[in-house]
Amino acid sequence: MRPQDIVILLKIAAIGHQDWIINDLAHDLGISQSEVSESLNRSMIAGLLAADKRKLMKNALLEFLQYGLRYVFPQKPGAIQRGLATAHSAPPLNESINSEELYIWPWANGEHRGQAIKPLHPSVPKACLKDKKLYELLALTETLRVGKVREQKLALAELKKKLLNGNKIF
Repeated sequence: MRPQDIVILLKIAAIGHQDWIINDLAHDLGISQSEVSESLNRSMIAGLLAADKRKLMKNALLEFLQYGLRYVFPQKPGAIQRGLATAHSAPPLNESINSEELYIWPWANGEHRGQAIKPLHPSVPKACLKDKKLYELLALTETLRVGKVREQKLALAELKKKLLNGNKIF
């Protein structure tokens, strides 16, 4: 697995039951078509996508995010920078968690200043501005990487709601 595999899987989750092609994923995420294709293969082998490489194995993805993400792709908040809010500083958790610590993905055009968290892929801030659903899923995922226990529990509960609620993701 590579970090961008998580971004691609969450984009597929954000799309829901709409049809998609590799070219669309690549364009929306700012990741090359060949890398998206390789990522889909890795995710299928890992059991996070069905053999047809179209159906997301939601329970397996949630299990990986809950138990493996922070060990496979660890991250510690860094220096204060300008960027796009993430983790508990972004929707939907920023409404229920009031914290003076602001976490951001570094991005020159960002509106917030906070501790920098390296995103799973450099294109994440730009991709999130185009897709609110993806933004929420990635922000929740970042909370699992860098949040405290309470924040992680809230993020996991939100992820379960968003990923397992039947035919609608949001």
